[in-house]
Amino acid sequence: MQKKIVLGDVIFYLIFPIVIWNLGRDYIGDYYAMLLSSVPGIIYSVIRFILLKKVNLLGLFMIGTLLAGTLIDVLSGSALNLLWNKVYYSYFMSSLFVLTILINRPIALFFALDFVEMQGYDRMAMKDIFYQKRILNLFKLITFGFVFRDILLASIKVWLIVTYGVEAFDKGLILRQVLNWTLSGLTIYGFIYISKILNEDRSPGRQADLKD
Repeated sequence: MQKKIVLGDVIFYLIFPIVIWNLGRDYIGDYYAMLLSSVPGIIYSVIRFILLKKVNLLGLFMIGTLLAGTLIDVLSGSALNLLWNKVYYSYFMSSLFVLTILINRPIALFFALDFVEMQGYDRMAMKDIFYQKRILNLFKLITFGFVFRDILLASIKVWLIVTYGVEAFDKGLILRQVLNWTLSGLTIYGFIYISKILNEDRSPGRQADLKD
């Protein structure tokens, strides 16, 4: 399943956009080639949203960021403005993630709640467990990973735009996908580590220690 997701990401978020961008810009111009190149990713994201089979925070986040990104692209008006607006949007999203950490509502925690609920666990019971201080801090750390990704991506894009202008478009696509995969790997590791801690806390030996 994971291999299919990675393959889908490569095809719809990387290969199709780069091919459409490079083949289309000579015929319809840079800006419209950028808009057209986003269509495969939009379709793929909608399909993934539908496959969740449930409207939850993760699903709403996926469709919300998709709509926001599409709106930004359409309203940009030019290829260069589109690139800059994506930079501003990345900084905005990183600020939003920081806010969830500061108010003790790290978004990674709620993504995890959506996941465990889809696995059949009671959401409120798991929420109480996730808000244990040690677990909560780990979710904050994972959320900070989102912040770091968006700030790093936006900052490198600034350099690419200043250096290459609109030619930075396909380079930004590759960079974004690499960072997304890296963060996904770290996020999965973080969730596995949290699961390991929870299992240790529920072990008979641990329960006996807690009673003592």
